Amino acid sequence: MTERLSTSNPAGTTGAATGDRLPPARFAYDRHTWKEVAHLLANLPAALLGFVYVVTMLGVGAGLTVTVIGFPLLAAGLLGARQLGKLERARARALLGVRVDEPSPLPLRGKGGFFPQLWMALKDPVGWRTVLYDFIRLPWGILTFVITLTSLFVLWPVLPLIARGLANADRAMVRGLLSPSDELERRIAELESDRGVVVDTAAADLRRIERDLHDGAQARLVNLAMGLGLAKEKLLEDPDAAAAMVDEAHGEVKLALQELRDLARGIHPAVLTDRGLDAALSSVASRCTVPVKVTVDLTERPAAAIEGIAYFTVSELLQNVSKHSAARSASVEVWRSSDRLLIQVGDDGRGGARLDGGTGMKGLADRLTAVDGLFVVDSPEGGPTTVTAELPWRDREDAGSASRVSGPR
Repeated sequence: MTERLSTSNPAGTTGAATGDRLPPARFAYDRHTWKEVAHLLANLPAALLGFVYVVTMLGVGAGLTVTVIGFPLLAAGLLGARQLGKLERARARALLGVRVDEPSPLPLRGKGGFFPQLWMALKDPVGWRTVLYDFIRLPWGILTFVITLTSLFVLWPVLPLIARGLANADRAMVRGLLSPSDELERRIAELESDRGVVVDTAAADLRRIERDLHDGAQARLVNLAMGLGLAKEKLLEDPDAAAAMVDEAHGEVKLALQELRDLARGIHPAVLTDRGLDAALSSVASRCTVPVKVTVDLTERPAAAIEGIAYFTVSELLQNVSKHSAARSASVEVWRSSDRLLIQVGDDGRGGARLDGGTGMKGLADRLTAVDGLFVVDSPEGGPTTVTAELPWRDREDAGSASRVSGPR
């Protein structure tokens, strides 16, 4: 079973492909001319369909925004406009030879709840550009239909030149308004949504730290203060009992210090700051219940925030190996490839790991997604399991922007 959560956009290129090149317009009635004529004559019905849809969608959706159903209707209308854009790209591809990549779909994966998804759909730049395209096409569709139809009967000798000129204007509209040239805007909207996931995770981590301090070290220090107060009262009347209380308090101090060290390690380990990923991951591996081989091939260190995300990703994955895998051995590999930091954690256990399996992998995937990362789980039943994570490589001087999304884990 392979599950993948990715923010990369393989279809994010824009513009026309090499297949757009057409022979120059000439006084010849070849197949290119007739395809262009067919496209221009079909502009009117296509434009009518798009214009009626857009006006109805905007009118009904905007008019009902004072109610609870207005914004969802408007968002649904924008999703429908995306489908109209897909049909127009297909028509241009078939009749005009325009090769325009399909925009990537909206990342409506259930994360962040209903309202963040609604807001993302309402801000969809692909949908709004398609709305603009359909809105301005009606007068253009009427114009091209009339000119082409008239040329068929009146201006027959120059029809190929007229068709090519009008069709080139259509090609420019398709490339300008229906191409995925606005993927950066869509990507920014997605990262804004992911930021909400990171904020929620950071808030949960802060509550966990507060709870651990309250239930652990704080309670132990309160008992220590009470014990020392009793020892002070008995110091003169019963020195032996006071000494025993002080000895017990000394033990409480050691336990409190250990709890505080464990808590600090969970926030950001000192070994990671001082010695980097190699030493920090070796320390994590030493606490795993199965033997772990650690290989870190890095000639320099990434930004502190990226190191932190990598560290806590491996830490949580090795915890899963200890708790759920029934493995006999595991491995951790870290290396750099171009501008990406790659992490691979594998084990020879029972397999069956999933992003929605309740082992914290969905949270890891969301955290990596928020920094433009990638998280892939390959875990067939019976094993082995391989988890691959990618993070953007950022130099240490660029740590400021990344640190805002790493946080304690």
